[in-house]
Amino acid sequence: MINHRPFKKIDYSNYLYLLPAFLFYSLFVLYPLSDTIFTSFTEWSGIGEKKWVGLENYKKNLADKKITSSIKHSFILIIFYSFFPIVIGLGIAGIMVRVKIKGMAMYRAILFLPQILSMIVVGIAWRWIYAPKGPLNSGLDFFGLEDISRAWLGSFDYALPFVGLIGTWVMFGFTMILFIAGVQKIPSELYDAAKVDGAGAFAEFFNVTLPGLKGEIIVALVFTVTLALRNFDLIYITTGGGPGTSTMIPSMFIYKKAFQMNQVGSASSLGVMLTLLIFTLISLIIVTLREKK
Repeated sequence: MINHRPFKKIDYSNYLYLLPAFLFYSLFVLYPLSDTIFTSFTEWSGIGEKKWVGLENYKKNLADKKITSSIKHSFILIIFYSFFPIVIGLGIAGIMVRVKIKGMAMYRAILFLPQILSMIVVGIAWRWIYAPKGPLNSGLDFFGLEDISRAWLGSFDYALPFVGLIGTWVMFGFTMILFIAGVQKIPSELYDAAKVDGAGAFAEFFNVTLPGLKGEIIVALVFTVTLALRNFDLIYITTGGGPGTSTMIPSMFIYKKAFQMNQVGSASSLGVMLTLLIFTLISLIIVTLREKK
């Protein structure tokens, strides 16, 4: 005997509420994205007709050593924007588990402050700090370290890492708040059991705190790695990609190609490449670190 299931009527009226949002999303996200992808296969100056060139823009970008070098710079910035802030945030979270500090709410607010500041303000402030006669060099001179002081952002060797340190200063407040919130959801019984077993500070951190913050670490990695790869405003304000091309990153090339060199097609292809790079890295992070069910 065949058991027939009753036909369930779908109420499509509920989907009508999503229609305005979908239209806005299509207008401001899907359409610009599809137009950028199409433009990446053309030669276009921003005015006039687009000339179809296929994969030529992509081939030229991949063959350009300056662009491939800029991608390497972005990976270096990941160390400063992601690795260092996460290590600092985990360290602070681990200390807070064992040590109760009075006025910690005020300290957290102060340390989180760089995260809410405009990157333009941050860039201008740190450009002044790194200036040849700025506070950093003045402090070094005061302690008799004149040989160390230099024009930090004008140095081919030091410009990129010192811009990266600004990213560390901006980002570690975010990771700190994220991990402190994550620690509070870890059951206190786990810490009590670790103390009963005689676990020290490091054993407690690596066996209880770190595994308990796995979800927060994934969120921090996704956010910070994305920001490091699409960074633009900080580099633009502090160094403009210089000296030479020592701090050039893909987003700076996109800006210069589109608005200074009138190579909108090439800029679009580089933008698509950068988007694919970010999507690939973020996918690898999520797939590698997510909990297996």
